[in-house]
Amino acid sequence: MTAGQAGLIGALIGFVVGLIEYRLVMGVVVGALRRTDSSQTQAEKDDYERRIRLLKAAVLVVSVGGLPIVGYLIGRTLFG
Repeated sequence: MTAGQAGLIGALIGFVVGLIEYRLVMGVVVGALRRTDSSQTQAEKDDYERRIRLLKAAVLVVSVGGLPIVGYLIGRTLFG
């Protein structure tokens, strides 16, 4: 197996793991955040939801964007 093939397989595995991690983490974290929401007004609720969306975007970038890179590097290192 060439280094390029190993890297691509590692990146694919990293992508799948990142998707699974994102779904699991976001399910638990967003559920907990919504249970602890103490917003009194609609504006506060909207701001809270906006912050949750920002958190989801950040975790998506790290999980689905970062783990394929790590998988690629590990694949190339171990099997290349």
